[in-house]
Amino acid sequence: MSLLPFSNLPPYRARNLIPAETDLGEWSQLAPLFDCLEARAGEARTVRQFEQWILDWGELSAAVEEEGAKRHIAMTCHTDNPDAEKAYLHFVEEIEPRLKPRQFDLAKRYLGHPLCSQLPRHRYEVFHRETALRVELFREANIALETQDARLGNDYNKLSGSLTVSHRGEEKTLVAMGRYQEETDRTVREEAWRLVAECRLKEQDHFEDLFDQLVKLRHQIALNAGFANYRDYAFRSKGRFDYTPKDCEQFHQSIETEVMPVVRQLQIERARRLKIDRLRPWDLAVDSLNRPPLRPFSDVAQMETMTQTLFNRLDADLGGQFGILRHLRLLDLANRKGKAPGGYQSTLAEARMPFIFMNAVGVQRDIETILHEAGHAFHALATRDEDLFAYRSAPIEFCEVASMAMELLADGFLDVFYSAPDCARARQVHLEGILGVFPWIAAVDAFQHWVYTHPDHNRAERAGAWNQILDRFGGDTDWSGCESARTHLWHKQLHIFLYPFYYVEYGIAQMGALQVWANFRKDPSKALADYKAGLALGGSRPLPELFLRAGCRFDFSRETLRPLVENVRAEIGMIPC
Repeated sequence: MSLLPFSNLPPYRARNLIPAETDLGEWSQLAPLFDCLEARAGEARTVRQFEQWILDWGELSAAVEEEGAKRHIAMTCHTDNPDAEKAYLHFVEEIEPRLKPRQFDLAKRYLGHPLCSQLPRHRYEVFHRETALRVELFREANIALETQDARLGNDYNKLSGSLTVSHRGEEKTLVAMGRYQEETDRTVREEAWRLVAECRLKEQDHFEDLFDQLVKLRHQIALNAGFANYRDYAFRSKGRFDYTPKDCEQFHQSIETEVMPVVRQLQIERARRLKIDRLRPWDLAVDSLNRPPLRPFSDVAQMETMTQTLFNRLDADLGGQFGILRHLRLLDLANRKGKAPGGYQSTLAEARMPFIFMNAVGVQRDIETILHEAGHAFHALATRDEDLFAYRSAPIEFCEVASMAMELLADGFLDVFYSAPDCARARQVHLEGILGVFPWIAAVDAFQHWVYTHPDHNRAERAGAWNQILDRFGGDTDWSGCESARTHLWHKQLHIFLYPFYYVEYGIAQMGALQVWANFRKDPSKALADYKAGLALGGSRPLPELFLRAGCRFDFSRETLRPLVENVRAEIGMIPC
């Protein structure tokens, strides 16, 4: 893939099954490898032979997953390149649909193998549970629907990545316009905010059309699998063995009672400092004392260098790992036209190396993003020596602990980007953002609960549900005259379109991250060692054990949330701003 920012990386382990010259994007070359694996399953006569068969299965899975990841990376880096889109869609439409029944067949062969029960229980406990779940949920009829879902997701990326506005004679992406929300001139902020809002609203029918199709598709997927609605299916398919939809609804309530009062108080303080009666949507990102915007770097190269210095100071080992990513060009960080929105870390599963994608424009949020995605990257690197492919990834709830904790662990080293006064401001922005994101997480999650348990809703009902949810979690911002923008605010949240029900994990993980941070403030060496030890487990243990090894509890009840919120609020109060 010539559009990739990095060169082809070799497999971390020498291949045992796949010939080096295999084209992993052509089914005619993949099918014989699955045939071989199926035949060899019956040839395993000892536990050792059976375990080697499992490793070879993982080798093939990792290689194919990496091929898909490369095509996805190229497409998101260049949404305006037809060749990148064609290559990605070829994989989605021609390879993935054929993979699913073959993987299902291998999973059945594993579960039905006479040696399965003789495998070391502790080692294979989680693998066995996940494999059984895959077999339980597989439906041939859903393959085409899932392919269509992925294509619609690509359409969302293309639409979002293509949106630009003309601002003072220059064409700018919506991401680039975000920096104007930090300008001290309120008229500048309002002008920029309205330009972006109007741009999105011009495409509201397109976004709504896409989502209507996605809801219909996903509901049918759930019905095909024997579930009453897509919410219940999604919880099962994501392997949420340790919590339920009811737990999430209680989490929403906890956020409403424990976090929203603090958020509203912070909003009152913000309005008072800005000397305005009511906060408007364009008053939420500017410095509350009307100081000039934080500008942590002038270009992406400078950001990379400064981030390297930060990690070197935090931990020599992590600094070395970030240096490797830079050396191998496993970073695409700058915002540009034709690039998909957002940020992510994607693992090249066979090379066992992470890739970081983001849209930096020179604001404080970019620092939080690079730290966040680097946390994911460190997680991927921590599991490089794990040869069981399934264990080189962890449940999302813990993956996000890796990333969110890294934001907090690095909090004391922001002086690489800022002077002492601006460093204090950056910490305040970050901590207030943590409190502010809890309500947004609750809103996005509650919205999806409503959408998928009311699959026959119309757009007006959906808009009404969203507005009611924002009444609970939107704070006291004055949206008068901008009601339509508020009603369609969820269009900007790519997870709703691309990764349904992947969002509450951020809230659960934030609670884990805040516990890691609390530990770090008491004993930095031990907390960092526990954090890294938790990452090294990958997905080899159940979720509560991963949290425990990292030094925190897997619990997102009101009782656990309250003291964490109090800690953050107290810390904000101590910052000399």
